[in-house]
Amino acid sequence: MQKILLITGGSRGIGAATALLAAQHGFAVAINYSCNAEAANTVVQQIQTSGGNAIAVQADVAQEDQVVAMFKEVDAKLGRLTALVNNAGVVDVASRVDSITVQRLRRMFDTNVLGSFVCAREAIQRMSTRFGGSGGAIVNVSSIAASLGSAGQYVDYAASKGAIDSFTIGLARELAQEGIRVNAVRPGIIDTHIHASGGQPERAHQLASTVPMQRPGTAQEIAQSIVWLLSDASSYTTGALLDVAGGR
Repeated sequence: MQKILLITGGSRGIGAATALLAAQHGFAVAINYSCNAEAANTVVQQIQTSGGNAIAVQADVAQEDQVVAMFKEVDAKLGRLTALVNNAGVVDVASRVDSITVQRLRRMFDTNVLGSFVCAREAIQRMSTRFGGSGGAIVNVSSIAASLGSAGQYVDYAASKGAIDSFTIGLARELAQEGIRVNAVRPGIIDTHIHASGGQPERAHQLASTVPMQRPGTAQEIAQSIVWLLSDASSYTTGALLDVAGGR
C-alpha cells in the first residue's frame, strides 16, 4: 500500500523540498498551498516527471472549513492519509512587543498554531487505529526561535513555535498507543523565501556569523530530517524536538 502524505505550505522552501524528497521515498504527495497555484503545480510536475504521484490542494490552514475540504479532496484523489507535515507558517516584519497589534497576533497564531491543530485533528481521524486507520506519522515544523525567543525581531513568531513544541510533545503521548508518531523539526536560519515575507530577504546570510557552522542551512537539509521522521527508520522516535540549526 502506498504511503500518502499531505504537506501544508508545500509549494516553496522547506515544504517543496520535503515534497520532492518524500516522493523519491515512495510517498504519494498532496501539496497544499494558500494562493500560489503556479508554484504548487511546478512541484507537482517535477514529481510526476520523475514517475511519482502528486496533487496540489488549495486551502488556507487558518480557515477550518478550507482545511476540512482539503482533507476530503485528498481522500478522494489519493486515498486514506498516512502522514502529515504541518509546515505552513507565517512571519512578519521585525517588531518589538510594545508595538505589536492584535491583528498581527491573530494572523500569526491562526496560521502557525490553530492551523496545525486542525490539520492534526483531521489527520488523526484518518490515521489513528482508534478510528480504523493503519497508523502513521506527523511532523510539525517548529523553529529554534522557540528556544531563543527572537527578541526585538518577532517574539510572537517564537511564541507560536513554542506552542508547536508543547503541542508536539502532548500529542505524541496522546497518540502513542494509536499507531501515530508525532515529532517536530526545529530549523535554525534557513535560506528560504520566508525571510523576504518578513521584509528581510538577505537575513539568512546576514546572520550566518551567529551560527556556529558559519552558514545558513538549506531547505533540502531540513527536508532530510523531516523525511527521516516520517520513515520507518525512526520507528521508536516520538515526541522528539529535533534541532537542525547548525549548532545555534
